[in-house]
Parts: sequence; structure tokens; C-alpha cells
Amino acid sequence: MIRVLIIDDEQHAREELEHLVRETGVFEILGSCTNAIDALRRIRTEKPELLFLDIEMPALNGFELLAMIEDELMPHVVFVTAYNEHALKAFEEKTLDYLLKPVSPERLLKTVNKVRETIRRGDRPCYQVESLRHIPCQFANRVKLIPPSAVEYIFSDVAGIHVVTREGQFFTELTLKVLEERTPLLRCQRQYLVNPESIDEIKLFDNGLAEIKTLIGNTLPVSRRYLRQLKVYLQL
Repeated sequence: MIRVLIIDDEQHAREELEHLVRETGVFEILGSCTNAIDALRRIRTEKPELLFLDIEMPALNGFELLAMIEDELMPHVVFVTAYNEHALKAFEEKTLDYLLKPVSPERLLKTVNKVRETIRRGDRPCYQVESLRHIPCQFANRVKLIPPSAVEYIFSDVAGIHVVTREGQFFTELTLKVLEERTPLLRCQRQYLVNPESIDEIKLFDNGLAEIKTLIGNTLPVSRRYLRQLKVYLQL
């Protein structure tokens, strides 16, 4: 059976789709999520083969969720949306298929056949994903959406990934790899990314290492591996 996760902020839509999907007898439903943050956690832990994904959701939409998923974990994606068919033509290269709400059993069957054939061939999902407009960060009992331009630097430690801004330090579920690939942030050391607009100066050492001083006075390490890339980017 094909392992599937349903993501939609509307309870009625989730329940109706779950019923239709279960009736096909093709899918193992891992569960359902109401937002992108919960979906990202489930994708990492349960590694579904397919997402039934709503496009319009509060805070972070379906496209933004796809931009937060590592390439090696990317499932196949079927959008489930109220957009009209004409508007969805622009999304075709970003998804395996799409379903219009309310979903009909006949149209779902066509999607099922397409999904089964795609998985049978062993095709890997390869979607055009957008750059991250926001970095979702946990803040008390809320999610704070931080634009990459507001970030000073990001670092990882045993506790996770931490985003540092002028306002303070926040925790994010995103990986350094995703943040490096899908934001303007630059890698300066294995555990550090820096916003190039936040660099005040780079101090060079005789051993080939360096350190960055940021505009608000923080000091970041620069390894030999990434110093050359920084110099090229900053035209030094």
C-alpha cells in the first residue's frame, strides 16, 4: 500500500478526503495535519510516499511547505484545492497531479492510477520549489515567521537549529541544508550560516581560519572550507 499523509486546515475537507482515499483500498493513511509545521514533523518521522496537500492554508501555504522539505525526503504531491482548473495550469510542473474541491471519486481514481504508475516506475519526486519567504520558528506557544532578511545568523547544536535576530534567538524545525539552499544565507562553518548583509568585518588568521564580526557585535567562526566561498561572494 502507498503511505500517504493528508494536509488541509479544513476539518470537513480532511475527513471527506480521508474517507474517499480509504475507499480506494490503495493507500495506508498515516494521518492528517492542519498546518505546514505539523506536516513537516510528520514527513520527517514517518516519510510518506505521497502528500494530498491543500494549497491555501493559514500562515504557510502548500508551496511554502514544499520549500521546507529536504530533497531526499520529498514525497510525491497531489494538490487538493479550490482553485479553478485554469489557474492550476501554472502549478502543473510543481506537483504530480491535482484535485479540485469537492473531490469526486471518479477524478480521485484517475489520480490513484497516475500515482501507482509513477511509483511503480520508481520515479523520484522532483518539483520546482520556491525560495523561503519566511523561516517558521517556535516562540512560546506560537509560531513566529521570520523573513531571511531579518536573520543575523543561524547555528546548530545538540538542541537543534537556532535563528538569531536583533529581537532574540528562536528555534526552527528547518535544517541548515534547507536554509542554505533556499535563502540568501551563506555557510561560514559547518554549524553556522550568516546573513551577508549582517557582516561588519572578517578577521583573517595565519592558520587559514577567520571569524566574522556582525553589525550588532556577535562573533562567528569561519572554517577554511568556507572562507574561500565567502571571499568570492563578497568579492574580497
